[in-house]
Amino acid sequence: MLVRIAPCVSALLLAVTGFMVNSISANAAPPRPGSLTLWYTKPAAPGMNEALPIGNGRLGGLIYGAPDSERVVFNEDSLWTGDANPSGVYESMGAYQKFAEVHVELAGKGTTSAYRRDLDIEKALAHVQYAQGGVRFTREYLASHPAQALLMHFGADKPGSYTGKVLLQDTHAGTVSADGHAAVITLRGLLTNGIIYEAQLHLATKGGTVAADGNALTFTNCSELTIAVTGATSYSMDAAGRKYLGTDPHERISRQGAAAVLRPYTALKSEHIADYQKLFSRVKLNLGNTPAERAALPTDERKLLAAKGGDPELEALLYQFGRYLLIGCSRPGSLPANLQGLWNDSNTPPWSSDYHANINVQMNYWPAEVAGLPECHTPLFDLVKSQLADWRIATAAAPEYKLASGAAVRGWALRTSHNITGGMGWNWDKTANAWYCLHFWEHYAFTGDKAYLKNTAYPVMKEITEFWEDHLKALPDGRLVVPDGWSPEHGPVEDGCSYNQEIVWDLFTNYVQAATELGVDADYRKKIEGMRNRLVTPAIGRWGQLQEWMTDRDDEKDHHRHTSHLFGVYPGRQFSVSHTPELAAAAKKSLIARSDSDDVREWSFAWRTALYARLQDGDAAYGQVLHLFSARDSCPNLFGLHPPMQIDGNFGITAGIAEMLLQSHAAEIELLPALPKVWKSGSATGLRARGGFVVDQTWQEGQLKHAVIHSLHGGVCTVRLGDKERKLNLGAGAQIVLNSELETR
Repeated sequence: MLVRIAPCVSALLLAVTGFMVNSISANAAPPRPGSLTLWYTKPAAPGMNEALPIGNGRLGGLIYGAPDSERVVFNEDSLWTGDANPSGVYESMGAYQKFAEVHVELAGKGTTSAYRRDLDIEKALAHVQYAQGGVRFTREYLASHPAQALLMHFGADKPGSYTGKVLLQDTHAGTVSADGHAAVITLRGLLTNGIIYEAQLHLATKGGTVAADGNALTFTNCSELTIAVTGATSYSMDAAGRKYLGTDPHERISRQGAAAVLRPYTALKSEHIADYQKLFSRVKLNLGNTPAERAALPTDERKLLAAKGGDPELEALLYQFGRYLLIGCSRPGSLPANLQGLWNDSNTPPWSSDYHANINVQMNYWPAEVAGLPECHTPLFDLVKSQLADWRIATAAAPEYKLASGAAVRGWALRTSHNITGGMGWNWDKTANAWYCLHFWEHYAFTGDKAYLKNTAYPVMKEITEFWEDHLKALPDGRLVVPDGWSPEHGPVEDGCSYNQEIVWDLFTNYVQAATELGVDADYRKKIEGMRNRLVTPAIGRWGQLQEWMTDRDDEKDHHRHTSHLFGVYPGRQFSVSHTPELAAAAKKSLIARSDSDDVREWSFAWRTALYARLQDGDAAYGQVLHLFSARDSCPNLFGLHPPMQIDGNFGITAGIAEMLLQSHAAEIELLPALPKVWKSGSATGLRARGGFVVDQTWQEGQLKHAVIHSLHGGVCTVRLGDKERKLNLGAGAQIVLNSELETR
């Protein structure tokens, strides 16, 4: 049971919680941040472009950091409007919602100095520091996965420095109430789709007094504050029974909030860092050293210079920032990352902050496997499985998918957008179902988890294979095409678009391999292998390009943001420099023709980074990386900028940089396949390769010095470096160290 935070118990609470006063002098300059820290000399402006994101997978916060009036946007991943939306009309699909805002109003005295706001992505901690009235104030923010709470700790170097109030503001039509005795604010409401939502703010102090003032809590002459925010909804990832409606969240979040403020903050912080670093510390990246004068600049100034190169430490931070964000918004048990990840700050967000199935949600998960975060991939699989019942119903009812034979439709298809309650919107994206299957397959390809393949991936892959068995169209010459397809978001609807053909080729190839791995469905996999071999393959056009359509057209030179017809290069595996050199060369001509001008966006540059990497042009890939630092393509806080802000480019650039350093799609592990000249010396440890391998590499003056190949579960692999290759057979847990000649060291 919580007790009133009053003078008589504040000292006792200090003993229980272990809060410590920050001893930084009011006149001391803040220390220089580390190489994995974003930092700024002023508070964030309103919106998403400057605020600092924290997240535990399910709960997220945006930190603004004004000295006298802190504002934190608080989110929870399942607060969505909308329902199954049988009409398919985009505007009625619903949207991901901002949950609440935390406001801390302080009775500041005088002007501020020595201000700094930062985000340490190595420890997943945000900070605000400033001096005011002879006092040095400090704040620390974290999103704890073990505690399932957002925590904010306010300290000062003089006792009794905090007087003010804290509010928890609903962004819908719910109710808010404050309990001064328990020092708790409760926010509760009901969305029109039946989802109950509730958040609680628990306040603990050292010294001073706490009381209720309407819907707010006031605090007077406190030396420290700790705020714990918990929240949840009644959403359940289950279409059966009550249609995605589960239990009331009240008891759960009450327990979480009470537990958070009764434990020592230092213990909560240590627990949080240890939990986070189990994931984050798996991969380390060193791309070289940045000149000291450049590294000393605030991130918003530094990134603009980095758009012209010369800042390898910030380039490494950009890579790790994508990993930080994926851990922050996609952990086992959460919902997957959407267009804003977790940090949407609006109830009418751009594109509903939804799941866009024509590249955006897929790009969110490109780095999951290669960047050592396979657990963060699983929320995507969980959501897809939860939606299948409704997606099958919508697909069966769609005139586009009626079979001429009158037989029942097997499988499911996707519109371009979807929500978390079975609803979809906008146009059908014919092969998005097969693209989703690629993610199910890739998780197995990297992890080698046979139980997962058998019980989770294979049933989904087989169902969509059956769907395309039924829906492919035979041309007069016997070749097979996807009918009435589209090359998102470019060109007309027509048969045999390269984008669609390549995705179905990947589906059939992966299905055959999955069935072979499991030793099942021998006759059927042979049939599907035959169908795959009859698929129309993109042709090489009259100016040497990989054709986007079956006909050779001039508009393939458009400077368009999408490069959909290059799916077979990346993320697919149909074309490669080593196995299909002519088609790879044609793909590169197409990529160059698309140019970097006109409507090319942040996520476009991320995709093109990976494409150039697969085409083994490291310098061109590096040129695409630099776009993610420009004022046009990223925000001051390094969020991707479409505009407006969306997060797929952050994940895509992490995957693209990984592809520059390691590739394993062409049935071999290729070391440093697209190393640019500017990354002369460096190292990358912990990158993952298909087949269950972990690879560490160190290079000097552009040449591999040594590589360590670790096998997680045992297996055979071929390692390639340029024109050298070596076949390895490693036992489970074994590793081998290779030099630049691929000889054992």
